[in-house]
Amino acid sequence: MNDYRRIADRIAADIASGRLRAGQQLPPQRAFARRHGLAPSTAGRVYAELVRRGLVVGEVGRGTFVRAAAPDGQPGRALTEAAGDEPVNLELNYPYLPGQSEMLSPALASLARSDALGGALRPASVAGTPAAREAVAGLLAQGGVRAEPERILFTGNARQAIAATLVSLVRPGGRVGVETLTYPLVKEIGTRLGRTLVPLAMDEEGPRPDALAAAHRAAPLSALYLQPTLHNPTTLTTSASRRAELANVIHRLGIPVIEDRIWSFLRPSAEAGAPPLAALAPDLVHLVDGLSKRVAPGLTVGFVVVPGDRTEAVARAIRSGGWSAGAFALEAAVRWIGDGTVERLVAAKRRDAARRRRLVAEELDGFAVRSDPSSYFAWWELPAPWRADTFAAAARERGIAVTPGTAFAVGPGGAPGAVRLGLGSAPEPELARALSVLAAVARGGRAAGSGSARW
Repeated sequence: MNDYRRIADRIAADIASGRLRAGQQLPPQRAFARRHGLAPSTAGRVYAELVRRGLVVGEVGRGTFVRAAAPDGQPGRALTEAAGDEPVNLELNYPYLPGQSEMLSPALASLARSDALGGALRPASVAGTPAAREAVAGLLAQGGVRAEPERILFTGNARQAIAATLVSLVRPGGRVGVETLTYPLVKEIGTRLGRTLVPLAMDEEGPRPDALAAAHRAAPLSALYLQPTLHNPTTLTTSASRRAELANVIHRLGIPVIEDRIWSFLRPSAEAGAPPLAALAPDLVHLVDGLSKRVAPGLTVGFVVVPGDRTEAVARAIRSGGWSAGAFALEAAVRWIGDGTVERLVAAKRRDAARRRRLVAEELDGFAVRSDPSSYFAWWELPAPWRADTFAAAARERGIAVTPGTAFAVGPGGAPGAVRLGLGSAPEPELARALSVLAAVARGGRAAGSGSARW
């Protein structure tokens, strides 16, 4: 019988020589056993030995991958071991600034008074309160949206607003047009609720109007979900001319739209140079926004501006899903908007995003990275031979979580060889170190040579 340790030694030698590169996937154990004439149990012992030596990492549901070496070539500890073994999470993207609590607390202190707290503890209507509607209408006006207060409905967060609006527009089995790369939550909603997502081809200007028309001709679309400003994950902002073209097609075909504006606060309308779709097609566009990015995820509110004849349908969906906003959060939002706290936070977060984007430019210089200067995330097209899943696995081995492009991809096309980096959650020093380590991992994979072991 073959000695499994000798086989593990040969694989280890190929890893050391670069014939097997960091992040490269080994075949499934059964395929490895057949190829080498081994019993499946022996193949399992080989793989277990490689894991024990720290040479590979097993990913449940994904496979076994060659482990990334430390940047200096020595067996490395996770990036954040000294900080308590917690990973640097570049998947989550909720910007929270130092000193932000102090900015938010005065409004909460006034809300905690017994005369104000009584109302804040009562159930909230999906229509919110007159004060909340006026406050949000004023907030949206700063982004070029003229929302009539009576058309604003409230949810616990923007994700719930997206879900409720989709439910109200699209029946099970219905088709929803989305960008070829889209928000993973929308993919999850589509799967759970039986809605079919239809990818719409994009170019450097945004979603292509001809692709939208062709998809609708193939089978009618019940709705569209689009992110025209700071598209997640690519950071693309659709041009003004393309928005006008899309609005014309949307009007001609009569397709309802969900416009996700959650990141738009980072690019004021004067900088973006493009009106929201909701301003171009107010009779068809449902505009979704919220406070989780502007303020904080722990106490937030989502809202949707609906066409006049759609108010009750969306309100029913919000109530049936249990997605109504909490009265306490609504009252806090009114105070934060009214006293200028949200405006000050937005200004500070724009500056913070710009600093973090400069870190990306410095640490990932020479790589193909797309990131708007005002964005809190970046889209990294990886160098060969990396694939998104293997790079994400290698990053995890260094204590860094990134989102592979497959999480955003819609349709049967090839998975993008890219990862999204969320820049907003990690403290700046941790972000800089994480970006430096990721650059070293990427260069190591690229420089590992062209040889390939047949395993």
